[in-house]
Amino acid sequence: MAEEIKPWEYRVETIGSVFGTKDEHIQATLDEWGSEGWEAISVYTPYGSGKVTIVAKRPLTERVRRMRSLPT
Repeated sequence: MAEEIKPWEYRVETIGSVFGTKDEHIQATLDEWGSEGWEAISVYTPYGSGKVTIVAKRPLTERVRRMRSLPT
């Protein structure tokens, strides 16, 4: 039996400043995203920036799919 392929939506955001990113800010961002159904799949620091980039995904819902297909 073939496994169904799930479509995903992705979110990428860089937080912090050149002076660094506090753990509390990272945790608060991840907690907020988690409550919205996002799962972090990658967290990294762009070289020399002091910032943190978070990449997350969640299943693409039919509602979001319809919104994306509307003309802008």
